[in-house]
Amino acid sequence: MFRLAFLGIDHPHGAGWRESLLQLPEGVQVTAVVPAFNGGTTSLEERLAEVPRFDSVDELLSHGEFDGAIVCLPNDEGPGAIVKLAEAGKHVLAEKPVAGSAADGRRVAEAVERAGVAFQTGYMWRYDDGANRLRGMLSEGRFGRLISIEMTMVTADVGRRGPGHYLFDPQKCGGQNGFFNWLACHYFDLLFYVVREPVVAVTARVGRFGAEDVSVDDGGTAILELAGGALVTFTGGYWVPRWSGESQWTLRGSQRWVHWHPTRPGTSGVLEIHGPQPQFQAMDETFSLPVDNSPGYGGRRSVALLTDWINAATSQPVPKCRSTPESMTQTLELLDVIYKSSAEGRRIECRIGM
Repeated sequence: MFRLAFLGIDHPHGAGWRESLLQLPEGVQVTAVVPAFNGGTTSLEERLAEVPRFDSVDELLSHGEFDGAIVCLPNDEGPGAIVKLAEAGKHVLAEKPVAGSAADGRRVAEAVERAGVAFQTGYMWRYDDGANRLRGMLSEGRFGRLISIEMTMVTADVGRRGPGHYLFDPQKCGGQNGFFNWLACHYFDLLFYVVREPVVAVTARVGRFGAEDVSVDDGGTAILELAGGALVTFTGGYWVPRWSGESQWTLRGSQRWVHWHPTRPGTSGVLEIHGPQPQFQAMDETFSLPVDNSPGYGGRRSVALLTDWINAATSQPVPKCRSTPESMTQTLELLDVIYKSSAEGRRIECRIGM
């Protein structure tokens, strides 16, 4: 039996993660909870109502019985909690982005590495079939020379949650971090995973563009230069006036280009592939992935992520998961440079990743 502590009951993804846990085979059990968020338990499931409850990480470590923890806490609380858990020899699955800065991320990474515990983040897109097909195309050279990647992610505006939500509170977010830290991080983490190239320069403009007056960014644009010469553009924000969103990648190479629609309704993603025309017939294909009706946060992706982490936690020696302390930190390093580029209004050279 793998015993789990869950930290952050009313986190925006808390109920989803707990629903995903139900999709795992028997042998995983939540044996302790730390509500956090001012003790909120409005989303606590009745099946967990009598599970031992603790007010702090210190109390959990003193009296709780568990092997690993799922940590869904704000940026100002998460890093300290993870360090304490790792130092106590507890395995950790941390909701992204884990921290509000690379400095805090490195503190987490160092504690996890010293302790030798299994570590995973909530970057579930590393387990997406469409993303892994793109990774395979690139590794096999099917794009030829990679020229550009265009990424778009827009989602529900600030008004859906309300400007008073903790995601728009600079103190809870660890500074001025808003959309880029909380959501764009998904695609930056995935970029490193899919292309396996360092980012060598960044030019960015982030800020508040929507109607709600908040103290963190609600979106923006970043231009990233890869070591191999390709350009990556990202545009996104809290800009949709409903609970909805749009996401798309376009990858262009010297031998093919692909539009990836990861969230197209009725599918688990669609790849529109356009290849070369060596003779009279061009290669064009629309490849749809079957719909995933799995309940929980992220469907099959999160179930695979959880399984990977638990398998690592119950193995000796403990292997690395698909998302590692190093990959978590490099995403935070990139976010730091994006915010710096925007604040200083200039292109910044760097070398992040791989």
